[in-house]
Amino acid sequence: QVQLVESGGGLVQAGGSLRLRCEASGGTFSRYGLGWFRQAPGKEREFVARIWWNGGNTYYADSVKGRFTISRDNAKNTVYLQMDSLKPEDTAVYYCAASTTLVVATSASYRYWGQGTQVTVSS
Repeated sequence: QVQLVESGGGLVQAGGSLRLRCEASGGTFSRYGLGWFRQAPGKEREFVARIWWNGGNTYYADSVKGRFTISRDNAKNTVYLQMDSLKPEDTAVYYCAASTTLVVATSASYRYWGQGTQVTVSS
């Protein structure tokens, strides 16, 4: 059983930056692929980014490519999401999730989820 706890959300102006953090406990962190998803009010949860077990491969949604960077530190059981050039449309609850499958962008393939952290970008 893996527990995930996100932090780092908040209110930021458009063009600003935030760094989300997700700390894991209760499992072998390096076994899991880690992903970030987000859900805006009235919308379905959507894929944001994914990093492989060893951090060697990363994947991004087209909407965040070039602005967001996912990274992980297996020694600290932590995955990060650096978000730059934020836009109002990035406003959402951001979730960290862990997966043992090779499927990148489908939320159903992620077994463990955090509680989410709110990101609000003002215009």
